[in-house]
Amino acid sequence: MDVVRWGMIGCGSVTERKSGPALRKAPGSALVAVMGRRLDAVSDYAARHGVGRFYTDADALINDPDVDAVYIATPPDSHHAYSLKVAAAGKHCCVEKPMALNAGQSREMHQAFADAGRHLFVSYYRRSLPRFRQVRQWLDEGRIGEVRLLSWTLTKAPSKTDLEGGDNWRTDPAVAGGGYFADLASHGLDLFQYLLGDIVDVAGFTARQAGLYAAEDAVGASWRFAGGALGMGCWSFAADRREDRVEIVGSRGRIGFSVFDEQPVELHADEHVSLHIPHHEHIQWHHVLGMNAHIRGQTQHPAVAAEALKTDWVMDRILKRG
Repeated sequence: MDVVRWGMIGCGSVTERKSGPALRKAPGSALVAVMGRRLDAVSDYAARHGVGRFYTDADALINDPDVDAVYIATPPDSHHAYSLKVAAAGKHCCVEKPMALNAGQSREMHQAFADAGRHLFVSYYRRSLPRFRQVRQWLDEGRIGEVRLLSWTLTKAPSKTDLEGGDNWRTDPAVAGGGYFADLASHGLDLFQYLLGDIVDVAGFTARQAGLYAAEDAVGASWRFAGGALGMGCWSFAADRREDRVEIVGSRGRIGFSVFDEQPVELHADEHVSLHIPHHEHIQWHHVLGMNAHIRGQTQHPAVAAEALKTDWVMDRILKRG
C-alpha cells in the first residue's frame, strides 16, 4: 500500500490543525473523505482542506471502497459504536483519546480488530513526539539511575463556559467518561506508561469542589509501576492558575517536563541539560507517520489499542467507573 487513504468521522476543532492536515499532507498518506452531521459544516471543511468528498452519514464513509482506514474524531461516547462498524468493514482505525468511556468498551474494541485482523490505534500521539522520545532515551540510558518516583501537577482556572454553565461535552460524564481529568489526564497517564512501563496498582480520590458541572473538577491519585517506581498526581480544574509540571526522580538525578506546555525538557544529573524541542506545526504528524508505517508492516507504532486499554483501566480505578 503506497498511500494509506484515510476517511475521517468528525470535523471539529481537533481536526483543523492537529490531525486533519497531518492525514492529508504526511508522506504516504491521503485524506480522501470526511463525515460530519451538519451538511454546511462538513462541506465547508472539505472545501477549506481540499478533501475530495464528504458525507453526513458515517456508514457511507466507513463503507466507501476508496477508504482504507478511518479516523474517529468524535467525543468518547461514540468511539465504541463507530469503531465496531469499522472493524466489521475490515478497515484499519484510529480513535481519538480517551479510547472509550471505560475499559470494558475498550476491551471489546480491541478484540473486534484482533478478530478482523486489522489495526486499531488511539491518538495518544505524545508517545511519538520527539521531546518525549528524548525523555525516554535519557531513561533508557540510565542517566538518572533507578527511577524512584514520578509526580505530576496539572491545574487550570475555570473557563468562561464553565463559569456560565455553557454547553461543554468535556464536562459531561455521559459523553466524556468523566470531566477534564478524562480528557487531559489520560494523555499523561498513557505517556508515563510509555516512559516507565505498566501501571499495575492505582487508587484515587475525586471531588466536585467548585460544583460548576456534573463531572469531577479535582482528582488525586497514586500508583505503582511494574518496575517498582511510585507515581502520584494532583489535578485541579477550578484552581487559581495554570500549571503543568512533571518530575521523574531517580537515584542519581531528575528529569522535568510538561505534558502539554511546550517547555524545555530538563535533565538534572551528572550534567544539566535543557532542550527546547518544538512541536511540529501539526502535532499529530509523527503519530500519522507511525500509523501509516505500521499499516504497511514497516514498524511497530507505540499508540495501539492494547496500550490505550491500560490507560482506560487506570482511569476506571481512579474515577471508580464501570
